[in-house]
Amino acid sequence: MALNAFANVFRIAELRSRLAYTLVLLSVYRIGIFINTPGVDRSAMNAFMDAQKQSGGLVSLFNLFSGGALEQMSIFGLGIMPYVSASIIIQLLAVVVPSLERLQKEGAAGRQKINQYTRYGSILLSVVQGVGISRWLASLGRSDAGQGGFNQVVVPNDNLWFTFMTVVSLTAGTAFIMWLGERITERGIGNGISLIIFAGIVARVLPGAKQLLDLTTQEVVNVAAVLGLLFFMLLIIGVVVYVERGMRRVPIQYAKRMAGRRMFAGQATYFPMKVNASGVIPPIFAGAVLSFPATLGAWFPFLQGFQRGIEGNLWVYNGLFVLLVVFFSYFYTALTFRPDDVADNIKKQGGYIPGIRPGRQTAEFIERTLNRLTFGGAIYLAIICVIPSVISSVLGVRFTFGGTALLIVVGVALDTVQQIEGHLISRNYEGFAGPRGPRIRGRVRVAA
Repeated sequence: MALNAFANVFRIAELRSRLAYTLVLLSVYRIGIFINTPGVDRSAMNAFMDAQKQSGGLVSLFNLFSGGALEQMSIFGLGIMPYVSASIIIQLLAVVVPSLERLQKEGAAGRQKINQYTRYGSILLSVVQGVGISRWLASLGRSDAGQGGFNQVVVPNDNLWFTFMTVVSLTAGTAFIMWLGERITERGIGNGISLIIFAGIVARVLPGAKQLLDLTTQEVVNVAAVLGLLFFMLLIIGVVVYVERGMRRVPIQYAKRMAGRRMFAGQATYFPMKVNASGVIPPIFAGAVLSFPATLGAWFPFLQGFQRGIEGNLWVYNGLFVLLVVFFSYFYTALTFRPDDVADNIKKQGGYIPGIRPGRQTAEFIERTLNRLTFGGAIYLAIICVIPSVISSVLGVRFTFGGTALLIVVGVALDTVQQIEGHLISRNYEGFAGPRGPRIRGRVRVAA
């Protein structure tokens, strides 16, 4: 049945062209990874990133989301993260700034304006981060300030011209990636920004698999452990898919209503509430907070010692990470989901939850349900994200499968398959779940 659905994908001319367009633009993005930033010694940068891979931290996190562009010190070194950060900032500001809140409620015109503000914010963040990265690159090999004794000079000629060229190159690279993402969203399949992050993470899978194979060949890890690890990885993927598709269906009953001279009978529907409503935002925030001491250790040595103390104890580090994930799950969900607004909208449309009074009681019921779902989603996020560090400590090798990367890959894959299935069903073709199977549901996108 699934094979017939995949065959149907290539029978639709529009779907074929959209898939081809998406693959071509993603290929352009991957080729751009290898265009070097002027004035940077790539071999020295690769040596520094190899040392960083053993300790992780914020640098490794940025390199993961940029698809290895930071490791190559490419013009795409910032990746799409400035756009993602700007989107999150705008989304949070919409809660406290009335004008942005009104724009969100104005439909397509309001969303277009918010997207414009997001682009401006992305360029501004790219410039600021570009200046910081240029100064950070210039310090590598010239000072031991938090670099673990690294003594290879990454920037041979450090001057004002290098800083200017680095800022311009990185900002232009981010702007070009934004353009690619918007074109994919408009003329391709799936959310372009999410697919770019997806492509960057998936591109790191083969090097990781090769590293594991080399360790097996060198008998550092035995074959039985590798087979067990592969089975465990498949199990984790299944759990992530199950939870990301999971939702609580709150029943909504609409009373009879009169429209003109016609009487419409009451309808029964439901309001979906996802188990993981906050997506991958809590792990990203938690990882950034725990990595800040190492990042600022060059200027504040006591923070560097604090970071070494945390990372030296696996249980302390993972415990803090779990607490931060739970906190940011509740914090982000509270900012982006308003039970009072949902209850008011249900009441205005003449609906009610059976057994619950419209208005304040409905809002309280939705809030209680949301808190329970958020707690379960936060624990799920924390467990998935600490799996890599636990396995690394057990096997004695660095394990990168899992965590935020896995959540993004699975979520984007579900969203993309959902869109493809929508094209198939709209043209009277069977979807991937078959004619009688359930529809594939995606999750909240990584970036708006």
